[in-house]
Amino acid sequence: MKTKLIMVEGLPGFGKSTTSRMIYDILTERNIEARLVMEGDVDHPADYEGTACLAEEEFGRLLQAAGSFKEIWIERAAKKGSWYLLPYQKLKNEYGTSFPDDLYHSLSRQDIYELPLDLNRRLITERWEAFAEQALHEPVVMIFECCFIQNPVTVGMVKHDEPEDQVTDYVLGLEKVILPLNPLLFYIEQNDLEYAFRKAIRERPETWYSGFAHYYTGQGYGKHHGLDGVEGTLQVLEARRELEYRILDRLGLNKERINNSHYDHETYNTMLMDKLKLHGVIH
Repeated sequence: MKTKLIMVEGLPGFGKSTTSRMIYDILTERNIEARLVMEGDVDHPADYEGTACLAEEEFGRLLQAAGSFKEIWIERAAKKGSWYLLPYQKLKNEYGTSFPDDLYHSLSRQDIYELPLDLNRRLITERWEAFAEQALHEPVVMIFECCFIQNPVTVGMVKHDEPEDQVTDYVLGLEKVILPLNPLLFYIEQNDLEYAFRKAIRERPETWYSGFAHYYTGQGYGKHHGLDGVEGTLQVLEARRELEYRILDRLGLNKERINNSHYDHETYNTMLMDKLKLHGVIH
């Protein structure tokens, strides 16, 4: 069976976005129907981005205080078992300043990725199951940037500092879900983690680093180990990388570790084409 899912993983600043776009271009240039889904896409078909998870009582209170938004909340909330899932980021994008900031921040504190690991895993796994079932019958090749390994590891290890076996089992469970799609995983590596991360800090908005460092050192693994600042963030990233390597070794799906240390576009593009040919994605 042909590959229907290509996933690109790796640490921040390692070139996941660039790699994902290059793979998309390689496929479309050969008239292969593909869809590129980048990190942060509020319409992600296998993940939840900016989605609050509310218990029935919480959703009821939200409706009572909703005012003119009441019908919108009812229409846009998805019922999953005893939970209501509300895509607050997408609604904020649509309604702009008419969407109250205090409501936005309140819902963000109830984001699916703020949940305990067991509930987060259950909801995310169900989402992947629904995606895999639909993708199996569609001709398009999906290309995902960093949600298969990164998200379970960041919520499990970085946020909650849960035992390694629980985080690993989370990813291995997702692997079972997607195996019918004959997935191909590209894991992007860099020789110098510190150089790549500091380069990302220089190139991205200051708010990106401040939010990133707070997430990585203000809770879970970083907080439990007394880490802070750039140096502390780098230590958490190194621990994350080592865990991801161990998870990679456990995965049975088709996978390639790709080194992107030289930032040479032409050579890198050729390397990607060779790997895609090797796995029968292109000819």
